[in-house]
Amino acid sequence: MHWIDWVITVVPVLFVLGIALYCRKYVRGVVDYLAAGRVAGRYVISVGDMQAGLAVISLIALCETEYQAGMALGLWSKVTIPISIFLSLTGYCLYRFRQTKCLSIGQFLEVRYNRPLRIIAAVIRTTAEMMTNAIGPAVAARFFIYILGLPHIVNIFGWQVTSYALIMVIVLTMAMIVIWPAGRISLLVTDVIQGLMSYPIFVIFTVFVLSEISWSLDVAPVMLDRVPGESFLNPMDIDKLRDFNLFALIVTIIGSILNRAAWIGNDTSGAGRTAHEQKMAGVLGAWRNGFASLMLTLMALFMVTIMLAGRFAGEAKVIRTNLVNKVVEEIVESPQLKGKIKQDIAVIPEERHTIGVDKPYSHTDNPDTPYLNSVHNNLKDTPEGNTVFQKFRTLYFQMMAPMVLREKLPVGVMGLLVLLMVMLMLSTDDSRIFNSSSTLLQDVVMPLRKNPFTPKQHLAWLRGMSVAVCVFFLVVSLFFSQMDYIAMFISIMCSLWLGAAGPIMIGGLYTRFGTTTGAFCALVFGSGSALSGLFLQRSWSGYVYPWLLSSGNAKYVSMLFDTVNSLCSPYIVWEMNEIKFPINSYEIYFISMMFGLGAYIIGSMITYRKPFNIDRMLHRGKYCDGESSVVATPWSWKNVYGKLIGIDSQYTKGDKIIAWSVFYFSIVYQFLLSFVCVVIWNAISPWPASWWSMYFYINIIVVGL
Repeated sequence: MHWIDWVITVVPVLFVLGIALYCRKYVRGVVDYLAAGRVAGRYVISVGDMQAGLAVISLIALCETEYQAGMALGLWSKVTIPISIFLSLTGYCLYRFRQTKCLSIGQFLEVRYNRPLRIIAAVIRTTAEMMTNAIGPAVAARFFIYILGLPHIVNIFGWQVTSYALIMVIVLTMAMIVIWPAGRISLLVTDVIQGLMSYPIFVIFTVFVLSEISWSLDVAPVMLDRVPGESFLNPMDIDKLRDFNLFALIVTIIGSILNRAAWIGNDTSGAGRTAHEQKMAGVLGAWRNGFASLMLTLMALFMVTIMLAGRFAGEAKVIRTNLVNKVVEEIVESPQLKGKIKQDIAVIPEERHTIGVDKPYSHTDNPDTPYLNSVHNNLKDTPEGNTVFQKFRTLYFQMMAPMVLREKLPVGVMGLLVLLMVMLMLSTDDSRIFNSSSTLLQDVVMPLRKNPFTPKQHLAWLRGMSVAVCVFFLVVSLFFSQMDYIAMFISIMCSLWLGAAGPIMIGGLYTRFGTTTGAFCALVFGSGSALSGLFLQRSWSGYVYPWLLSSGNAKYVSMLFDTVNSLCSPYIVWEMNEIKFPINSYEIYFISMMFGLGAYIIGSMITYRKPFNIDRMLHRGKYCDGESSVVATPWSWKNVYGKLIGIDSQYTKGDKIIAWSVFYFSIVYQFLLSFVCVVIWNAISPWPASWWSMYFYINIIVVGL
């Protein structure tokens, strides 16, 4: 980077770290450290949540998804709009959890079930959370290595140190600087400051991308140049998409409802001064997140266009060659093999592809195919060749975005983008470290102690546990390889907890019949099936598939997969593969949720004795302790719509305006007009390709701006 870019990056980051240190003066007790004293307002929470929800890993995951499946699935994803808006406006799960006045999810589990479940569930949840979140700093570290062009090995006072490990240490140290002084207070304040800094960068980068590529000349032709069944732009022609398809969307919808409360109790979900403020922060987030989503989407489209559009073929050849060489330097140990791969890659010709004349691209035949085939041919006969190739393919698609940005961004814009990525990394990593450390202490360590902590000891343990989680993140990032798309990896790792969390939390918050036995059954069958799937995914190419071949069982497993394919194709396709486990992460996630839900219901019904006193847990009725409560109002034709979207007696006139504006934009425009009417229209008279191009241009660019 140019020195101007370094100044643009470093100065604001130092300012944010200084603010974090200054926040220490506001910590007066454990509640301040854990939940910001529960005095945060809706605007602070909504901006902080936006920044904490964005991450480098979010960008890379979106780029991977767009590069593999395009935008066509975006139309069908609009079916989630009324669901998410309804959940936000009604305060589903969040409102009830806030009424329990529990500081953590573990405290709730002990109140609703018992202490052993609290401890076991906390261990499973935190392990899944930490394993998932540990790849965040790892992906960010590699992003900076690739976008800055850093060598994989650096010499520090005669010691050979990997840049990856060095940047990981720097990343985690910065996160601890934010966490250590004031916990949730410093997290919330720095997230808000970084969020306010990010908005101008979103605007600048959006202008840059729109000036570099044309929607009609570049983006739309590339997205439409796909074989039948794999369109990147026509939602009616996506039945052959494999990983990111309609079934994955269905699983996402089910998970968003069933696991609404799975991660509740951390982040800012307990920082609002009232349950109503917490609820309104979620409603405001629907507006504040819009432009951030536009910027990330444009970045992904920018990468796809540069790598696939004909007029950028020369630059794409350079990017692919440099990308392969960079990844090979990192994961291939043999110098001779590295040289052979680089030599073979160098002679691959520039892709000359004329849209409308040449055969359209497909998942198996595209400009990346010769590069992937060349590397696989060199690796397949080496020890653990298939496993190494899985790592290569994962890093190849992950690091494509930073290599494109390195090639295309000018001075100034590069500095702003790196600053944005540092802030996104910092705001996400520090929150996740803090969440894991507080959960471990509150729900594992404290229930095992005979004597409670003093406030001073409690704060010291919280800080110490954060350091321990940082060390865990570092160790996992160094020794645990991610071997799938980021969205898939997150799905399978989170399912270790999410396979059981939904019925445990919803059953605990909303039912009187749920029992402790039912909750344990959900953990055994839901989390257990997810763990089995994870084991098969990671050991398939190295152990499971070779064993199936040597034992003669491969044909029987193949027959089972064929039976499933005959029933579920084309949305679920399980094919025997020597490299990758046939059942993808979304499918494993779905199986684990169904097992967990069924086990909870059956286990609870078998052991049900008497209804649980849910009124006492929620501090309502005769157990009300004086906090403001909702005044019940009768249903009438005048208020029926307001009640359906969650408007109650606590809503001011301004609150109602915000709620109704979100409702009309999301439900009336995005869902009814942009989805329902469009689907009906196409069912009667299918649109030509040019109409879909205009549809996504309006919905992504025009409306986003």
